[in-house]
Amino acid sequence: MDTIPRKKNPDLSSVRARLEQREELLSPFASRSVESVRAIPEVPSETRTEFQRDRDRVIHTNSFRRLKHKSQVFVAPQGDHFTTRLTHVIEVSQVGRSIARGLNLNEDLVEAIGLGHDLGHTPFGHIGESVLNQMLAGGFHHSRHSVRLVTELEKDGKGLNLTEHVIDGIRNHSKPEGSFLSKEAVINLSLEAQIVRISDALAYLAHDILDALRSDYIKIEDLPSEAVEALGIRHSQRVDVVVRDVIQSSWDCTGEIEVEGSENSEGEIGGSPWVRMSPELGKIVTDLRVFMFERFYHPISASVEGRKAAAIVGVLYEHFSRKPESIPAWLRELSGSAEQAAADFVCGMTDNFAMMMAEQIKPGLSAGVFQGRI
Repeated sequence: MDTIPRKKNPDLSSVRARLEQREELLSPFASRSVESVRAIPEVPSETRTEFQRDRDRVIHTNSFRRLKHKSQVFVAPQGDHFTTRLTHVIEVSQVGRSIARGLNLNEDLVEAIGLGHDLGHTPFGHIGESVLNQMLAGGFHHSRHSVRLVTELEKDGKGLNLTEHVIDGIRNHSKPEGSFLSKEAVINLSLEAQIVRISDALAYLAHDILDALRSDYIKIEDLPSEAVEALGIRHSQRVDVVVRDVIQSSWDCTGEIEVEGSENSEGEIGGSPWVRMSPELGKIVTDLRVFMFERFYHPISASVEGRKAAAIVGVLYEHFSRKPESIPAWLRELSGSAEQAAADFVCGMTDNFAMMMAEQIKPGLSAGVFQGRI
């Protein structure tokens, strides 16, 4: 009796080899996973590139899950459709992947950096960050804490052992107020890290405008007329216009044209590829960003809710600095000092958990402003 021959088990490592081979088709300026380095060497995955492994590690962290209850701009928003820190990083990743695909750069690296860049945010967003920066010796910045999370704190102190490519992109994604589109600001960053840096600004401007309009905090006619004319009045238009402009202005990153003579958003000429906007749109976006800081971000921080949120973070930090025994033992051991342990503990809290803890420490602190949320 004839038998059907059994197939041998496939060599799954061929999957990774195929994926790495596809990376050879990317721009000559693209980052490649085979060139990545980890602090602790590991046996390669059979089915994923190193950057894909980093993306998956970020997604499966507790820090990533907590982003769903951390503020973007509005403090603990009750509306279901307001942006949270989690939806923000997803939008950054999507925008970044679109740009990376257009420029034939490494999408997996962009996705990993984009999803991980805000892991270190405090409750109440930049409001909480500002408080810890004032209270903690040596200051506090969310990008620096994001690196601390992925290298030291996650997985109960084991860290994620991410590649240096991803860690560097997370470390350098932040931007100062005002002008941020100069070549000097990104001179040592991979093109993929540059994409996340610019996608972060694009994503938060687009969705924060949407939230500001949805809440009637500003009206469309309040926005700079040049921005409305160039970017349109719909969320999708604002994203699409800038994505297309970045791809077109940064086309030399594909390696398909000469780099020499490329012009940036500030009218400078450079001889190496970098991710940028056209000078015209770069000025419009910069002016729009300044407008949002002046008319939306700073007023929210100075509002009654903003001041309450700042007070909550301050009370929590002072309490746990005085009573470090209330902090999980493993975190105290990793943090070293009581002050650092308090900052690490408070930073990991969601908005709702922070409010709940603050009420236990100082009842009535959030009375009125957060009624019905705790």
